[in-house]
Amino acid sequence: MAGTGSCKVAVLMGGRSAERAVSLSSGAGCAAALRGAGYDVCEIDAVPDLPAQLAAAAPDVVFNALHGRWGEDGCVQGILEWLGLPYTHSGVMASAMAMDKALSKQIFAAAGLPVVHSILAPKSQISAGHVIAPPYVVKPNNEGSSVGIYIVHDGDAPPQIADDMPDILMVETFAPGRELTTSVLGDRALGVTEILTDGWYDYDAKYTPGGSRHVVPADIPADIAQACCDYALRAHRALGCRGLSRTDFRWDASRGLDGLVILELNTQPGMTPTSLSPEQALANGMSFADLCTWLIKDASCGR
Repeated sequence: MAGTGSCKVAVLMGGRSAERAVSLSSGAGCAAALRGAGYDVCEIDAVPDLPAQLAAAAPDVVFNALHGRWGEDGCVQGILEWLGLPYTHSGVMASAMAMDKALSKQIFAAAGLPVVHSILAPKSQISAGHVIAPPYVVKPNNEGSSVGIYIVHDGDAPPQIADDMPDILMVETFAPGRELTTSVLGDRALGVTEILTDGWYDYDAKYTPGGSRHVVPADIPADIAQACCDYALRAHRALGCRGLSRTDFRWDASRGLDGLVILELNTQPGMTPTSLSPEQALANGMSFADLCTWLIKDASCGR
């Protein structure tokens, strides 16, 4: 992209998804960092008149700080492609595939990456009886940030799914063990973080200050760290991701390398004060402003 002073950046934030509040926090932080780096920045709330807002703003490049449906599922990427505006992170196809958990798991498995068994089932069937043997996890097939998660343990009754949940949900064998994550920036993995919580890594643990502790780099054997980096890179490439992505793992230490499985890949990792990818970038000597600037310089159409 052009030099900072002559480059106008539109930061997309907010939007309509269940992760609107997270996106507003990510967007505000990214906008402030880019202004500090010398860019001409405007902030745009991605509501239904988004194309008109973009036309009025006439940016040189778009920083996509949206999370959840319509922001990281290929929809807004398609609008930006149609408008011919260079943008950050992954393109239409990679975004759509990553947001579809069932499809992305099929792609990972075809690439030889370890995933756990899962099925898609109607919520009425899930509430009526166990559709797979407990323990298992029930979650939307196309949401992030641990929105709408049910964990069913041995001996539990079938979960009574809330009315506002989608009609079809993913039911996934519960993966025990430690919570690990690896970000990929361009063509390199940034290392491994272990996430420590008192319970499980739910929405509050992710975004409430003090809700979780992050160990960077994770205190794990070298072969497990190497495998996380290798798997994250391979997952990023298998989906055709661009820019920044983050792959989440569970690792059952009692099983060694066989206990490491991919949970999912996020093409729009959080950029809030408690987020993991900026923390991993910092551990590699890259400030938050440097990370945002890298993403702007990497932006393009046809992603």
